[in-house]
Amino acid sequence: MSTATTTPSAITIAGPAHASVKAPPLRPANRQFAILAVLVLLAIPLPAILPSAQGAVAVRILIFALMAVGWNIMSGFGGMFSFGHAAYFGVGAYTSAYLLVKHNVSPWIGMLAGMAVAAAVAVIIGYFSFRYKLQGAYFALATFAFAEMLRLIVTSSKFANKSVGFSVPLIQGSSLWKLQFPADSHAYFWVALALAGAAVAVSIAFLHSRAGRYVTAIRDDELAAAALGTPVLRYKLMTVGLSAAITAVAGAFYTQYYLFVNPDLGFGSAVSIQAIVPVVIGGIGTIWGPILGAIIIGSLTDVTATLLRTPPDFLDFLKGRSGLDVALYAVLLILIVRLLPKGIVGTIAARWRR
Repeated sequence: MSTATTTPSAITIAGPAHASVKAPPLRPANRQFAILAVLVLLAIPLPAILPSAQGAVAVRILIFALMAVGWNIMSGFGGMFSFGHAAYFGVGAYTSAYLLVKHNVSPWIGMLAGMAVAAAVAVIIGYFSFRYKLQGAYFALATFAFAEMLRLIVTSSKFANKSVGFSVPLIQGSSLWKLQFPADSHAYFWVALALAGAAVAVSIAFLHSRAGRYVTAIRDDELAAAALGTPVLRYKLMTVGLSAAITAVAGAFYTQYYLFVNPDLGFGSAVSIQAIVPVVIGGIGTIWGPILGAIIIGSLTDVTATLLRTPPDFLDFLKGRSGLDVALYAVLLILIVRLLPKGIVGTIAARWRR
């Protein structure tokens, strides 16, 4: 008679011929894909449960998550700290908006075009940065300068409608092809969830791929990786291109959801901060850190907006003031860096391994 025994990491089935077959445990990537599938399934009914105002916050959280996942691929997995991801967000937003407003091209095609343009721009900037050995703070400053340069160019460019930006025209009814739905529709949340889920899936696949292993090896010791024959430049450019493409998706969806984009909303330094802060809080270089950080930051943004609109009596001095969210971001960052230098997920993972 056959018997089956289980252990925490594997299943062994013993047959009558005293032979045994040991089922291998799930690979880390497969476990993470399974967790992602469960999280997406749990999130699907959220729009029906949440009030409409909170549903809008949930969509904003998913946009933050897209931006954070994109930034984490370059700066977390690749170790190339960027302070200019607003450049790729803005390229995605403006490419999609321009094609839709000027040529009536579907936002989906505009999104793909934005991904391609952002990836190409990132590779070009990355090539010259890496060619001249820009690293650390110098690379971060170069990315910030490039994003500011793009903002100024777009602000003064007639081609991009100068400082006015683009307003996406409304259509009657709903259209998945045009990516427009009624304001109270759950479809925006589901589209954002699908895009964020796909971005996390790409992040998991990349980290556990051969390319991902090369990238993390380069991050840990670039000289040693190069000495072993690793094509360092190729993998760094691959990383920045992928990171930029995902960030461009966030920009394209943002424009379609809010029906408007201008140079400050697309290329402003606040956009780069919104990509960085969730990852630092959640855990740089982790899969789930950007998601947790996006949930925290998105919720915090909603709380601060409520406080500024209708503060309690003892906080009446806050009414109508701006900048509270930035101040709270700063306080939260200081606390995280001081108490949890690896971020929430990174710290939990490190303690779990002990």
